[in-house]
Amino acid sequence: MSECEVCGEVIRGKAIIVSIGGAKMSVCPKCSKLGTPLEMPGSEIRNQTSGKITRVASGRPVIKTKKHTRDVFDLMDGEIVEDFSKIIREARLEKGLSQKELALLMKEKEGLIKKIETGMIPEDSVRKKLEQTLDINLLDSFDSPQDTGKTGKITPTLGDVMKLKRGK
Repeated sequence: MSECEVCGEVIRGKAIIVSIGGAKMSVCPKCSKLGTPLEMPGSEIRNQTSGKITRVASGRPVIKTKKHTRDVFDLMDGEIVEDFSKIIREARLEKGLSQKELALLMKEKEGLIKKIETGMIPEDSVRKKLEQTLDINLLDSFDSPQDTGKTGKITPTLGDVMKLKRGK
């Protein structure tokens, strides 16, 4: 008998192989919901190159993918300003809108507006709606030399960005 690599309980029967955060793990059925199933008992796996189908012993279907897994950085067009929630709240109040009215204009839920105004970073689609509805800009721009007040173009490195974030 083997132990679940997530909760540590003894796995009765076959372990389920899942991908959690890019790591391949043997887990119990309860913890299998925490990741993407790679091999599950009772399913068929089609080999991408040969087209052959192989069977895994009893259970649900297998989901095997070679696609790039998306993370939060794939969803972003740029870096959002640090005080975005304050900017959004002030722009909303300046237009005389309640959170509910803003949500209706944007066709979003009021709870989402509340969360964003308390610090939750909005997805790009929501950020764009906010910018358009409130006539604001929520992205940092490192590209233009006018922003720095210096002549010449400066291309920031990852270290420069980290210093800026820690310095504020």
